[in-house]
Amino acid sequence: MLKIAGVVVLGAIMSILDITVVSVALPTFQSEFDATYAQVAWTMTGYTLALATVIPLSGWAADRFGTKRLYMLALLLFTLGSALCATAGSIEQLVGYRVLQGLGGGMLMPLGMTIMTRAAGPERIGRLMAVLGVPMLLGPIAGPILGGWLIEAASWHWVFLINLPIGAVGLVYAYFALPKDNPHPSESFDFIGMLMLSPGLALFLFGVSSLPETGTITATKVWVTMLIGALLVIGFVFYSFRPRHPLLDLRLYKNKRLTIASLSLFVFVIAFMGAGLLFPSYFIQARGESTLHAGLLMAPQGLGAMLTMPVAGMLADKVPVGRTVPFAMALIAAGFFTFTQVGVDTSYVLLCGSLFVMGLGMGGTMMPLMTSALRTLHHDDVARGSTLVNIQQQIGGSIGTAVMSVILTSQLNGSAPIPGLTNPKTGEPITEAGAAIASHTTPLPVPPDIIQRGLQFVADSYSTTFWVGFVLVLCTFIPIAFLPKKKEPPKTGEPGTTLDEAPVLLH
Repeated sequence: MLKIAGVVVLGAIMSILDITVVSVALPTFQSEFDATYAQVAWTMTGYTLALATVIPLSGWAADRFGTKRLYMLALLLFTLGSALCATAGSIEQLVGYRVLQGLGGGMLMPLGMTIMTRAAGPERIGRLMAVLGVPMLLGPIAGPILGGWLIEAASWHWVFLINLPIGAVGLVYAYFALPKDNPHPSESFDFIGMLMLSPGLALFLFGVSSLPETGTITATKVWVTMLIGALLVIGFVFYSFRPRHPLLDLRLYKNKRLTIASLSLFVFVIAFMGAGLLFPSYFIQARGESTLHAGLLMAPQGLGAMLTMPVAGMLADKVPVGRTVPFAMALIAAGFFTFTQVGVDTSYVLLCGSLFVMGLGMGGTMMPLMTSALRTLHHDDVARGSTLVNIQQQIGGSIGTAVMSVILTSQLNGSAPIPGLTNPKTGEPITEAGAAIASHTTPLPVPPDIIQRGLQFVADSYSTTFWVGFVLVLCTFIPIAFLPKKKEPPKTGEPGTTLDEAPVLLH
């Protein structure tokens, strides 16, 4: 059991650490590739797009080919994608390689959860979530610090190259530690559903993620792809009630507790994950901190989660989530409110304290909501239900990133241009906000008062964006109010269920 847990945690650390490492590197990508924030945000949304596309395949593939083989393939794809990312010569290449990386890295966590659930059994789901929460604790702490240190000590390429030795060790470890596969004939694969759902999700999320770049929903690149994607997804919704084994079983939404828990997660991910990517960028662009210092300033959030996540995992097996999650969300809202007031000289003690409080709330929110959804399902429904929840999370993450990016970009674009000063590469006028951000690393012939005015404009832009995130956080309290407040026995298995009969959590 411990050997298997080690493999799963190592793979999850690689996947989650990579997300947090890249988040602190976004400003570096902007300067290295002379790109806007909207363009470099694609390095995050491209990864999420790949994940949303591949999730529907994972359940069928795990049964058909075996979890060990699929897990090792995911590790290999992630490692190869990391190596290619380090060779990128343009922002377009980097985004493309991140998609490949996402095809592998995106499957590491759901497949790891499958393997761990088979080993642990249905009666220990809460404690299982606490074990899988370890990477989620290390990611927010170590990721920004490691990313900042690698960028400063070496170069941005090492943000990806660091995955190569870890991936090699993980492959060898998985080969010897994971039990031998025993694949068996699975349900017939829903190819029609796949041809509608995966392209539909990819096109819709592509349109949404193009909003920051175009700045308007009326752009052909945005509304056409969103419309086609939405029509395909809607077509899948009507079609999915016809086959006996659909790609996604939407009939499960008749389960009220599953619906409420997954909806709560969906709104929470849009609000918190979308705005959370901007925290390190604020420290770098508005406050002039280095990537390493920005990473260190983000550490309190992970430390807060470290204190509450193990406790929340144990409580989830004993106390109804409707009695604990609202308090955790209140902590997130309280900490988040501070960032709606940020300026160019906001106290770091206040900001780090707020991040710590948000971390406390985050540790008591994510895993209990996942546990609540899983415990409502019967043995045969666990895999399909967890697939629904995970797809909602990926869509929410993409929407949150796109919404926050387009708001921040539109705010920054409203800065006044500096007469007579243009970008030598593009010939476009340099704005006061652009000059203020560039002044942290490059001396510019700009009066100090203009730089200061530009920095204040940048800080105000972040503040406005955080206000949107804060309002979305408050919206999360609506579905959370309907979470169960009375303890019910789990339905994921029956007493005496053996490990071989344990439910398979695929996503």
